[in-house]
Amino acid sequence: MRSRRLDYSESTRSALVESAVELFTKRGYAGTSLDEVAKRARVTKGALYHHFSGKQALFEAAFDSVESLVYDRLDKIMTGPGTPWERVLGALNAFIKSCLDPAYQRIAIHEAPVVMGWERWREAEEQCSFGLVRSGLQALVDAGEVEPVPVDLTARLLFGALSSAATEIASATDPKQVGAQIEDVIVRMLLRLRRPGEAGERPAAS
Repeated sequence: MRSRRLDYSESTRSALVESAVELFTKRGYAGTSLDEVAKRARVTKGALYHHFSGKQALFEAAFDSVESLVYDRLDKIMTGPGTPWERVLGALNAFIKSCLDPAYQRIAIHEAPVVMGWERWREAEEQCSFGLVRSGLQALVDAGEVEPVPVDLTARLLFGALSSAATEIASATDPKQVGAQIEDVIVRMLLRLRRPGEAGERPAAS
């Protein structure tokens, strides 16, 4: 049986993280105060410090939250119906759309490398996303849909391209247009790995 105290503690933490995501998205790390986060979550500042040691710890929880949403969305596609090729293209399209989300742009792309430090941010990004890139590529190789390639090395290169793509989209004056262009380019790169004679239409970039 779960205790009411545990339920309350978890709901309090969730409210604080939700509040932090909204405020960090609107105002950035520097423009957000812990008082504002606590007020919006309708808890005391003491309750905030019960869950988080300070502003950076709260930011990292907000970062984990937006990253987890993207990961869960992509993982659902990668483990869902369809051929490996269809799943990879579907996940790519979903990732591009995620890069258009203001919370993901501000927190995960713009703010995190500065607040967390580049190495820590890169490590967190890899823990969240690299496994999906590698497993998707491995599935394509195992299914014979692409030419045999060094999976780890190729996955690293694709992961680097996707990381750069996220930055380009987040920094663009027309993110949707740049996102569509990037999706088209990455699909063209993947098509270079296709085995001759393999069928498969790619979805239009959106």
